[in-house]
Amino acid sequence: MPQPARRLEVFTESVIREMTRLSNRHGSINLAQGFPDFDPSAELIEALAVAIRGPHHQYAVTWGAPRFRQALARKHSQYTGLDLDADRHLVVTCGSTEAMMVAMMTACDPGDKVIVFSPFYENYAADAILSGAIPVHITLHAPNFEFDRTELRQAFADGAKAIVICNPSNPCGKVFTREELLFIAGLAEEFDAFVLMDEVYEHIVYAPHQHTYFATLPGMWERTLSCGSLSKTYSITGWRLGHVIAPENLISRAKKVHDFLTVGAAAPLQEAAVTALDFPASYYEELQRDYDAKRDVFLGYMRQTGLSFSEPQGAYYTLLDISPLGFATDTEAAAWMTQEVGVTGVPGSSFYREPEHRFIRFHFAKKEETLRAAGEKLVEGLRRGR
Repeated sequence: MPQPARRLEVFTESVIREMTRLSNRHGSINLAQGFPDFDPSAELIEALAVAIRGPHHQYAVTWGAPRFRQALARKHSQYTGLDLDADRHLVVTCGSTEAMMVAMMTACDPGDKVIVFSPFYENYAADAILSGAIPVHITLHAPNFEFDRTELRQAFADGAKAIVICNPSNPCGKVFTREELLFIAGLAEEFDAFVLMDEVYEHIVYAPHQHTYFATLPGMWERTLSCGSLSKTYSITGWRLGHVIAPENLISRAKKVHDFLTVGAAAPLQEAAVTALDFPASYYEELQRDYDAKRDVFLGYMRQTGLSFSEPQGAYYTLLDISPLGFATDTEAAAWMTQEVGVTGVPGSSFYREPEHRFIRFHFAKKEETLRAAGEKLVEGLRRGR
């Protein structure tokens, strides 16, 4: 009998989605997979109802419906200061998951090295492997998640073709400083490498930290593929609308990759999402206030557990250090929390290349009452112990 592809042996199915299935089996509060339990804005829901009744039931233009691309170009031009053209600088994808795969396959040939910071969103290493590239991991050192600059320079010097950066970062909540990004930009220019940016949490950043769009740094537009999504900003993770922004010479190639991966994103959802992309600045200000409040509520309960945890600078995740609880692995701890405490997180080891078992990742993109219920369970359960 023929054997399946060997590259599939070096990574597992998504641990995040597996923890959701475990949560569903045990009826626990799911703080593992990062989707909200609240609805998107009423205006966006109404726009979807109108779009579904409209004539948008067949394929859209492969690389994105014109009105949607135009709205994306307007919105991102406003927030980045770049002069983006809807036809030359954008390709619409089925979520940021596809966007990163498109970026990876646009930038890299089989055998090329791709730098991935660890901890990392679990898709990145898998994307590299599925593309035939070789992930090279550089550690972000807890508790501040800083990288060793000498180590990073050596990774570029050893021939890396690209680097993946999630900013703000999932799972650790790090917001890279402008100075850190300028250092990386200098290495990318010196060693002639691409930068693959995941910026899906661009509008969820906690003061005094600030988000810097990498493509806006001096000389970086030409070598940056910026991946984004509507999922987090507009609370529509199920709509699966993402995009890649890049110079025309890269987008012309990204369109080809996208075309043969998925053909195109859902036509009526693109039409409806134009409404969201045209929201005024007040929408993003309110979004930030909401997440400021959610962060304060959930981290308040984390403090009551008596355990150490990461304070996110952006995004909506925290890593709880469960090493004092005495479990052999974080996977064992996460299963116990689901079954006995009633709250589900993600074993931190799924985000690390290193043998790291100290952390459980929780997200707080939930209603305040959900966060309070989960927090009370965690405080009581962790104090009680096994």
